[in-house]
Amino acid sequence: MGIRGLMSFVEDHSNEFFIGLKLRDTKIVIDGYALFHRLCFTSNLELRCGGDYDSFADVVQKFFESLFACNICPYVILDGGCDISDKKLATIKDRAREKIQMAHSLSVGGSGYVCPLLIREVFIQVLIKLQVPFVQCFSEADRDIMTLANHWNCPVLSSDSDFCIFDLKAGFCPLNSFQWRHMNTIKGTRNYIPAKCFSLEAFCHHFSNMNKALLPLFAVLCGNDHINLPIMETFLSKAHLPLGATSSKGRRHHRVLGLLNWLSHFANPTEALDNVLKYLPKKDRENVKELLCCCMEEYQQSQVKLQDFFQCGTYVCPDALNLGLPEWVLVALAKGQLSPFISDALVLKRTILHTQVENMQQPNAHRLSQPIRQIIYGLLLNASPHLEKTSGNALPSRPLAFSEVERMNKNIKTSIVDAVELPKDHSDLSKLTELSLRRRQMLLLETLKVKQTILEPIPAALKLPIAVSCYWLQHTESKAKLHHLQSLLLAMLVGPLITIINSPGKEELQEDGAKMLYEEFQRVKAQTRLGTRLDLDTAHVFCQWQSCLQMGLYLNQLLSTPLPEPDLTRPSAFRTLNEDIWRHTKYGGTSYVPRLYSGSLVHGLCQQLLATTSVESLLSMCPEAKQLYEHLFNATRSYAPAEIFLPKGKSNSKKKRQKKQDTSCSKNRGRTTAHSKCWYEGSNRFGLLMVENLEEHSEASDVE
Repeated sequence: MGIRGLMSFVEDHSNEFFIGLKLRDTKIVIDGYALFHRLCFTSNLELRCGGDYDSFADVVQKFFESLFACNICPYVILDGGCDISDKKLATIKDRAREKIQMAHSLSVGGSGYVCPLLIREVFIQVLIKLQVPFVQCFSEADRDIMTLANHWNCPVLSSDSDFCIFDLKAGFCPLNSFQWRHMNTIKGTRNYIPAKCFSLEAFCHHFSNMNKALLPLFAVLCGNDHINLPIMETFLSKAHLPLGATSSKGRRHHRVLGLLNWLSHFANPTEALDNVLKYLPKKDRENVKELLCCCMEEYQQSQVKLQDFFQCGTYVCPDALNLGLPEWVLVALAKGQLSPFISDALVLKRTILHTQVENMQQPNAHRLSQPIRQIIYGLLLNASPHLEKTSGNALPSRPLAFSEVERMNKNIKTSIVDAVELPKDHSDLSKLTELSLRRRQMLLLETLKVKQTILEPIPAALKLPIAVSCYWLQHTESKAKLHHLQSLLLAMLVGPLITIINSPGKEELQEDGAKMLYEEFQRVKAQTRLGTRLDLDTAHVFCQWQSCLQMGLYLNQLLSTPLPEPDLTRPSAFRTLNEDIWRHTKYGGTSYVPRLYSGSLVHGLCQQLLATTSVESLLSMCPEAKQLYEHLFNATRSYAPAEIFLPKGKSNSKKKRQKKQDTSCSKNRGRTTAHSKCWYEGSNRFGLLMVENLEEHSEASDVE
């Protein structure tokens, strides 16, 4: 993020460019994107198994607890979709390639930093629960962050070096020197967080008191996320940039030092820019000047007044208004009720499908959820006539076409996907919210190929995850096995277990059973983290499930949540930030607080179920969890292919028989399968399932 090499340069000169702070009793504007990445990558979280979202939620909660304890009022600003100009596309694609390489490294036991797929959704849910004010900008948030911080005269918290360029009244605090885990006290009574604040004045003083108005030109010449002109290498090679007194540290920042020293000789940006252009061919000068000036505008004040959003809920973004989007869409985007994925699809007719730690030799995990995305695209087709001019990626000959940037092997490719044409009453985005709840729910469930009656016994908060699981099971590409399904459903019990443990008035025996099962799950999770080798096929199956859940969430949000939005987080088992908050909101009390997915737990349960443990033995200690599991399993099993219930070895022999296509066997198939019964360990109650007359579900040759 930001300007290449600048952050490491200023950190190497920390004593010169930073001022120590004891931060307390203040507002602070937080770069949400930078924060959730920082917390994800510096908290010793498991990144290989698809995300321990419960552990991440705990870290986020503790971070904000530290701020509250110091009377620091946080305001979190999140990036939205890609800029309308799409000028960062090359940077986005480069980062996508880097993520693929890191995901591959993690998948084979190496190192790397890849955010789990639903990390942003989890982060937002924690902000809502802790009542932390936040806004999701329409596109990139940097300028809006700077403008709000200057309006309130408070510091910015980020890790983006662009904030070394912005003229911030109260300064910029880098996340890596923000010591929220090491709160201190003044005279034993007033808490503060030790931090460092970047001093723009000290920085400019170091370079011969250069005019700070030159810094935006420095940023675009050095190269940032918005610009990387090959022709600028011509200028850099000819200008003989002065390095000044170069130390060993300085040599690795050759370009940063040279540009800053060179620019310090000019009085203002106009003079400096004219001198830059002298080194370029005459035919290129006008175009380069226009592009550089346009990119320098990115460091000027924003027209968006976020203080209006935080004070009265009004979000006005000129770029968004010019597109003529429905009012309800703009409001939902600002409140984080719709994902940036939706705004990218709306504005650019192009989406980015983020790589997970999956099997790189298999088709990317997002393929499984493509039919859900095609419905989403269908709902967005006729949003506004103004969008026809902006969505340059759409093929003129294919008005239904959307493009998807996705992984192919260990690289990226752009695929063209057609939206599904929907009935007229579904294709007017401005009136989508006017459809009845029943019709919106019907569209969601039809997309997921699930009957509403199946979900009736399921707790409200788990209806969508179970519907998504039914969708996932129906796709043969998923290659899901029984132990995969069982592990997912068992992991969904953790939230209800916490509710039982924390609920008053429960019988002691029930509470003890819930606590024992919860502790067993925690033991399994901890054991998985201790260097267990990743089963790539299992990881890929769960990546497919997460992709289906993500797209199911986005479709549900676009349809104004006809099914309750599932809680991807949960409060800690034996402590909460504020008992009253949990007790008096829909997230607490006696309602379920499902923790849908913990990668370490799900992978660990898979290993145990494949070895010696059975679902029955695990759940025998907690009747309430056992009963809920039965409901979840019974809802999903009717959508699963019959072969996943076969005893081990049978499904393999089935595949061999299919390949042989032996005619003599086919004559006897009717006799061998007419009354065949396949018993899997257990009963209807938990997966000890009897499958009768398998020929109703699959070809007669499936069973001997």
